[in-house]
Amino acid sequence: MPKHSKKYREAIKKVDPDKQYSLEQAIDIIKGVNYVKFNCSMDIAVRLGVDPRQANQMVRGVASLPHGIGKEVRVLVLTGPENEASARAAGAEHVGLDDYLEKIQGGWTDIDVIICSPDVMPKVGRLGKVLGPRGLMPNPKSGTVTTDVGTAVKEVKAGKIDFRVDKTGIIHTTIGKMDFTTQQLAENAVELLQVLNKLKPAVVKESYFKTIYLSGTMTPSVRIDKSTVSGI
Repeated sequence: MPKHSKKYREAIKKVDPDKQYSLEQAIDIIKGVNYVKFNCSMDIAVRLGVDPRQANQMVRGVASLPHGIGKEVRVLVLTGPENEASARAAGAEHVGLDDYLEKIQGGWTDIDVIICSPDVMPKVGRLGKVLGPRGLMPNPKSGTVTTDVGTAVKEVKAGKIDFRVDKTGIIHTTIGKMDFTTQQLAENAVELLQVLNKLKPAVVKESYFKTIYLSGTMTPSVRIDKSTVSGI
């Protein structure tokens, strides 16, 4: 966000950087300082007390947000002919195998999630250098490598999100849209945080949740008082 933006400077004055707010207060503040004319996302950034360089401290998982994220998720299912009908019936935009692998090899990644059946993973794995950096590589831990591709598509469409800690120890993801109610956004955030809490590595003995911030696409960040969030 450009520092010279007058609207941004006005917005940042309404947020006390030294104060921690309850989840609901933070959501209301962000809604109040949001000045963009489109229905932007509300994002959460959770700094965890982990060292992602250590395999036993890598935090990755999925959360099924009760109210979804307010975005139409474009799904590609890579599978054999026997699963194509169920994938299409579940709402997948793209279904197939070799033709799509060739398109991806050529640079096409105009999708949000890739789901595949286990039998095709050897072929999909060869595209790791293309899919990995874009966060599109299917993974059994996230439920995107499965024999039941139809159910996986339905879950993703309903609001199931895949997350992983980055190299700085932060989980960053969307919890919904600005036009969601405060309660909907709060419930989505609590669900994600509770899932993260269950994934706490056993070797982490000190503080696990270091900081939690909410922000809109074009708003200042607001720090959450983690003691106000139930279940963490």
